[in-house]
Amino acid sequence: MRIIQRMALVALRRRWPLEADELIATALRLAGRERFADESFRGALDRLLEALEAQAHLGVFGHMAARFDLLRCMHNVLRMDQAEEEDPGILARSIGRPIFITGLPRSGTTFLHSLLALDPASVAPLSWQLIYPYPRRAAWLRGDHRRSLVARQLALFRLIAPGLSHMHPLRADAPQECTDITAHVFRSLRLDTIYHIPAYRDWVDADGHEPAYRFHRRFLQHLDAQGPAGRQWVLKSPDHVFALDALRQTYPQAHIVMLHRDPLKVLASVAKLTELLRRPFTLRLERAQIGQEISARWAAGAERMLAARAGSQDILHLYYRDIIAAPLQAVARLYRHCGLTLSPAAERRMQEYVRRTPRGGYGVHEHSLAEFGLEPRRLRDQFARYVNTFDVPAERIREPARGVFTARPA
Repeated sequence: MRIIQRMALVALRRRWPLEADELIATALRLAGRERFADESFRGALDRLLEALEAQAHLGVFGHMAARFDLLRCMHNVLRMDQAEEEDPGILARSIGRPIFITGLPRSGTTFLHSLLALDPASVAPLSWQLIYPYPRRAAWLRGDHRRSLVARQLALFRLIAPGLSHMHPLRADAPQECTDITAHVFRSLRLDTIYHIPAYRDWVDADGHEPAYRFHRRFLQHLDAQGPAGRQWVLKSPDHVFALDALRQTYPQAHIVMLHRDPLKVLASVAKLTELLRRPFTLRLERAQIGQEISARWAAGAERMLAARAGSQDILHLYYRDIIAAPLQAVARLYRHCGLTLSPAAERRMQEYVRRTPRGGYGVHEHSLAEFGLEPRRLRDQFARYVNTFDVPAERIREPARGVFTARPA
């Protein structure tokens, strides 16, 4: 079986290689364009492709999926180029004072994002919009089929990644996080989650995030131009933690909301989610390697949050337990912090959503740290300064071999 798969991979790489020149030429041909308005993404694309080749151990499906995703992103950028030629006013759209939700992953960011998006005065980027920001143009295609197309794509992904939908609900019309935007210029930490490409991640960190956030603003202007002006943009991604300087430089008036949760509970969940996301694409999956990547990455993220707290007093800090226990109170506090008014209509929508979708649609899951080679007491020491500084409530961590471990501050 392995010999057959290797032969298929060799044939696939020859026919549809992951090479920058070929991908760019194919994207231009499919879009009927002669060039990109801005090809500064080339360096990031080269680094990504190098890491995919050297480190990701892509299988047949992984290779095909990576190629499809890269071409999709380039096609979207070319479609944006065309839209700007037709309407130069797109780049004059004001994004105002967007709200950015960030913090530790698995800490309620998606739940809070979904609640805020229910306000008729606000707007959040939806999955189908980030995957296809403009309708496809074809003589044989009538109407706008983006929602249904993305719904089918997500349904397929649920089939090839069993267990994922229980950890992270996937819906075409759900608010989506910003890493899908920055992926269009190949500077997204989403890519580091889907593939084992540490060289690429290190390069992005070292090179800086300013180009990604300049494109982020441009992308939002395109979405904003497709609706009424003056809406309150609500955005989210835990990975904003690693790019706060670039975020502030691009959006100097942005509101930043940072969510906190017991790191031990977070890491077990993130490690499991990473495993489920990577499994369909790779021929080699090592849980201990995932555990080390995740713990090191979010230890660095915790240090970034500590530095942000020391350097700024205008960040609102919220806690996972409070959001889950009293979501409307958390929303009210956020609105006061941002100087916004929570209308009765928005509050009714949010109350109904909480009633129908407790915990934002997430179940209660117990994931083992030991499964990923992680030891609770060592992690407690590693994250002690973060937990103590932010006074993060401890949660009970169940480890099959050792019973219950409570991550109390040192």
